[in-house]
Amino acid sequence: MIIALEIGLLYAVMALGVYLTYRVLDFPDLTVDGSFVTGAATCVTLLVAGAPIAVAMAAATVAGALAGAITGLLHVWGKINPLLAGIITQIALYSINLRIMGRANLPVPRDLENLFTPIRQAGLWGTWVSVGIYALVIAVIGALVYWFLGTQYGVALRATGDNEMMARSQGINTGVSKTVGLMISNALVAFCGAILAQYNGYADISMGIGLIVAGLASVIVGQAIFGMTAVWQAVLAAALGSIVYRGVIQLALNAGFNPNDMKLISAVLVVAALILPAWGPVKRLRARRRRAAAVAEGAR
Repeated sequence: MIIALEIGLLYAVMALGVYLTYRVLDFPDLTVDGSFVTGAATCVTLLVAGAPIAVAMAAATVAGALAGAITGLLHVWGKINPLLAGIITQIALYSINLRIMGRANLPVPRDLENLFTPIRQAGLWGTWVSVGIYALVIAVIGALVYWFLGTQYGVALRATGDNEMMARSQGINTGVSKTVGLMISNALVAFCGAILAQYNGYADISMGIGLIVAGLASVIVGQAIFGMTAVWQAVLAAALGSIVYRGVIQLALNAGFNPNDMKLISAVLVVAALILPAWGPVKRLRARRRRAAAVAEGAR
């Protein structure tokens, strides 16, 4: 279960990226499946070529941001439907990722130092110490996302997602807001791809297939369990949702489910998280919790 916790924490970076597009911008971005691999491919290729770890990860993040910019430009200036714009970029990235790696699978040599080498050498791999280190890193990234959403530009992004026409009437350039939001989201996703490639020891052309479902499941499940009333709560819920999602997948594997069925289980999980909050008893329970919180707030 510690490994599931580690993987859940590492994938939380991707969940935060999906949260920005799906919840904040209200933009169904399918670029994620491609930009995740772009980050992994760029990072591993540069590491194998002898680049420093920081440079490889920075380049991977920039590559993801560029992928998000392309989707944004296709939608804003090309007037292409958001779903279609994401699909077009995702398909194009498949070929680009193959070009970057030169083949479908690129391993990280065992003797090559990477982000996780100090943890391995210290014998902390798969321990509660490594879980604590990853949790600290995710807390810092989550705090940065929360801080950004509180800035003037972050508020413009939230306004664009809440009501685009009203945001435009307030002088916000919603096209630029969407493009910048997509760049930040895919930069986070590519950064996550770079981390996971080093964690797994390889970059593979198929490692991003169906990732958007995992990202949506993390965000939806997390916010269904932990709520999303305040911005900090929504950001925290997206990160915790990733841990819950990976925990459920691990439990399913431990129960003897076929690994090939994990995508199906992910889809069922998303459907359940979407339907359950609207189910009568759960709806009444949430309403009672909100009333109790309001009463407690009024008593202060």
